[in-house]
Amino acid sequence: MSADSQPMPLRQGTTISSSFGDEAVPEFDPASTAGLLSERLRAWKHAVAYLEEYVSATEKIHKSHAKEYEKVLKTISQPLREGRHFDQGLGGVAGFFENMRVNTQALINSNTETEKTIKGTVLPILERLHKEIKVKTKEIMTGAEKSSKEVEKARNTTQKHIELLGQHSASFESTGGKMNPSEDPYVLHRGVIHRLNKQVMEENNHRNDLITVQSHFQDFEAHVIQVVQQAMEAFNAVAGGQAEKTRALYADMLSTAQRIPPDFEWKGFQHREGHQLVDPNESPRSVDMLTFPNQGHTSTKPLIEGSLERKSRNKLSWGTQTGYYVVTPSKFLHEFKDDDNFRADPKPELSIYLPDAVIGTPSGDKFNVKGKDKSSSFSSKLAGASELSFKAHTPADAQKWFDAIRTAAGANGPAAVESTPVSPIGRTASSAGASIAEKTQASDKGQEAGITGNDTVSSPTAMSPVEGAPAAAATGDKKSAA
Repeated sequence: MSADSQPMPLRQGTTISSSFGDEAVPEFDPASTAGLLSERLRAWKHAVAYLEEYVSATEKIHKSHAKEYEKVLKTISQPLREGRHFDQGLGGVAGFFENMRVNTQALINSNTETEKTIKGTVLPILERLHKEIKVKTKEIMTGAEKSSKEVEKARNTTQKHIELLGQHSASFESTGGKMNPSEDPYVLHRGVIHRLNKQVMEENNHRNDLITVQSHFQDFEAHVIQVVQQAMEAFNAVAGGQAEKTRALYADMLSTAQRIPPDFEWKGFQHREGHQLVDPNESPRSVDMLTFPNQGHTSTKPLIEGSLERKSRNKLSWGTQTGYYVVTPSKFLHEFKDDDNFRADPKPELSIYLPDAVIGTPSGDKFNVKGKDKSSSFSSKLAGASELSFKAHTPADAQKWFDAIRTAAGANGPAAVESTPVSPIGRTASSAGASIAEKTQASDKGQEAGITGNDTVSSPTAMSPVEGAPAAAATGDKKSAA
């Protein structure tokens, strides 16, 4: 082929690929393949770095857990309050809390151990792999850069001779073929072939280097994957083992609590403190069986007590009501609603101080007492002296009441003469000498006039045995009993 038929080499845009093509000086970066592989190594390096950060963060978490479990242990580090109520041996509540302390301390120790193992075993594996990837990247970049520079240098040399061949080939006809030997297109053409051969040798060497790197790259990636798997196996053995230890420790706490018999603590408590507990076989306490100071003092024994009927003190009412009455050694006649000491506080409804009262002699089963109510009730503060008409169950009971009242009032004995009780108002001590016949006559007249033994009559009546006090009439209002 003549020099005229050889066109000037023109640089045309080509895609970057691993193939050099048919052009003498292809347009592509000779380091592109190496750059791509280097970028892939950086991706692996970052992936390993992520894994390092994850494992490192887990290691710090276990270190933090150890400190947090120390706080948990402090909540049960002190002995149980009122601990004497619990059995201090194994199998009870105290033993359960001791088990919790031991297991919590084991959680602290296991987390500390896990943190140290991760830091000393797992992380070094990933750190070494990280360094290997960095070394591999540097190795590829250094070798590829060196060979690519040789290729680039050879290409530049070839390009210069190709341009020189084109220049002198163009001036061949204009000079009539007259030129220097060194500018002879033939010589220049052979020079281009020589340099092109050297360029191709450099390119092929570079290509072979890249093929070698590529062929080993798959093996290196497999090595990276294997090291990552090894690291994760170690990580799982440590962190996963820690999780199993935690589960086992909590399971031991649970089983210790479940092994406590429901009645274990109570039986132990009964054994230790049984002398202070209530004996269920003992009989219940009864008021009748109790004693207290002055229980049998003479001042607490009534002279007489029992139920009596009393005419109401309400002048508009003619009914009677039953109450419970007591004559005490303190010389009071007390009226109560009933004799029940338990249902309500037994406060007197009526209290008459007998030495200041006027007492009428009994007439059959009736007798009268006139005096001022000294109880603490509201009505007693408003009312003055009241004439009370009582009716006993029998005349004999009326006589007993009369004698007890006379004794409490200070009299020396029972009345010598009985008469129909009448109101003592307006009577004087001089009327005490009236004869029995006169009293009987007055009584008959009263019956003829329709006056009962509870009514006030104007006939003379017997004086009370109490010295200086006229006998009380039988009339009066009656107070209700509770």
